[in-house]
Amino acid sequence: MLEELKSAVCKANFDLVAKGLVIETWGNASGVDRERGLMVIKPSGLPYDGMKPRHMVVVSLKTGKVVEGNLKPSSDTDTHLILYRAFPKIGGVVHTHSLYATAWAQAKRGLPSYGTTQADYCYGDVPCTRLLMPREIKSDYEANTGRVIVETFKKLKFDPMQHPAVLVASHGPFTWGKDMADAVHNAGVLEFIAQLASETLKINPKLKPMQSVLLAKHFLRKHGPGASYGQW
Repeated sequence: MLEELKSAVCKANFDLVAKGLVIETWGNASGVDRERGLMVIKPSGLPYDGMKPRHMVVVSLKTGKVVEGNLKPSSDTDTHLILYRAFPKIGGVVHTHSLYATAWAQAKRGLPSYGTTQADYCYGDVPCTRLLMPREIKSDYEANTGRVIVETFKKLKFDPMQHPAVLVASHGPFTWGKDMADAVHNAGVLEFIAQLASETLKINPKLKPMQSVLLAKHFLRKHGPGASYGQW
């Protein structure tokens, strides 16, 4: 079942390691088949050494129940499910504990758009969620992690396709995209802009976000109607 998607999800997980975004087993990637209502995700805590497509776990997008697979799905499965249900245009989700993005999440700070590097990929800030309340941690923690992300985007009126990343306070980053490759790419971009912001603030701790007109110019020339960036 979903052999092509399993292979793609397995590759996405290995790509996170290759990009230096995941060490140990501190991360996961998933993909979704919208027509069949199924999600494929990495198994929980499975070492990457020897991991194969056949180890990927197939889960019902509606119920969260395992449909195929002999291993337990990632502990973050419910978070991924909430995001797929709330953001119908995304096709892949990635979670890491990459160094700089996680540092900003632990600091409970979003990433302001300081320059065009970030504006090329995100139409403004990368938001940070509020802290989960004790009851949200004690019960349905993983699902509530997804819910607080969705709550953050609703409050800010952000389009998840224009803001493909979030920092979960005291936890770490989640990214997504139109497919798994896009989600992995955005995880790499997020880590770089988090590092760039950290270095920039060392030079100018009082720096304000970039001009809104410059932000719009860079984002829309790449992602807006009639985008002019690239060979198309």
